[in-house]
Amino acid sequence: GQNDGLNIFCIVDLHAITVPQNPRELKEKTLELAALILAAGINPQKSILFVQSHNLDHANLGWVLNCYLSMGQLNRMTQFKEKSEGKEGVSVGLFDYPALMAADILLYETTEVPVGEDQKQHVELTRDVAERFNSKYGHTFVMPKPVIPKFGGRIMSLVDPTVKMSKSDKNSNATIYLLESESDVRKKIMAATTDSQKAIVYDSSRPGVSNLLEIYTNTSGKTLEAAQSEFRGKGYKEFKEAVAEAVVAFLRPFQERYKNFRESGELLKILATGAKRATTISTKKLSEVYNKVGFVTN
Repeated sequence: GQNDGLNIFCIVDLHAITVPQNPRELKEKTLELAALILAAGINPQKSILFVQSHNLDHANLGWVLNCYLSMGQLNRMTQFKEKSEGKEGVSVGLFDYPALMAADILLYETTEVPVGEDQKQHVELTRDVAERFNSKYGHTFVMPKPVIPKFGGRIMSLVDPTVKMSKSDKNSNATIYLLESESDVRKKIMAATTDSQKAIVYDSSRPGVSNLLEIYTNTSGKTLEAAQSEFRGKGYKEFKEAVAEAVVAFLRPFQERYKNFRESGELLKILATGAKRATTISTKKLSEVYNKVGFVTN
């Protein structure tokens, strides 16, 4: 929680441009995400929230770490393979994404990195490059560990529940957006893919029903056991209506807080303060790295 140690939240706009972006949209999405994070309950007094491009230490350490990673290591990253498959003119930035992500983590002596299953490999690569640097120059970087929630760590698509729910999915019916209207939430969940079996139980061989149960438990606060018991003997229509109701009730106060942050005029101030606090920490680590590799420093 926010009372246990320092939590740092970075909006990674440098990572965003590894794929083509519309400049106006990128700016808007950055501010939108900042307000969404605050609406989710992140307290900027207790935690640090900032935009990646507001702290140049990330790009600088990212370059240094490039020089301690091999092409082979980056080639093995499954996310790069998935994102670049069938595409021409893929950017070097996309290939090199994990080096910058390693810098994001290592600059702050991070001990725990909350990630989805799909990002675990990147944290393991971060550990590899930290270990390589430490063995060459002596202890410099803390070894971070990935923290993956056992349940709800990966919400799946409503249309194809074998793939992750993604904001970039071409089929908008596959995804519930945080700022979605209540009517659209209901419509999408009622149309969500299930199967021909009747029982509403969590089973890895039944991804559609299992995904809706995950969404229900995450938004209603009920345990999986309680949810399964609640829907015993009930049909999909009743089940989906309850899931839709839970999601709508979960999003309503969240969307209200989001609106308040966007209209308050405080957002840029919060991000500027966050960048200042982040840089105070990261500059020390970057100076240590520069000294160890032999750069002339002031």
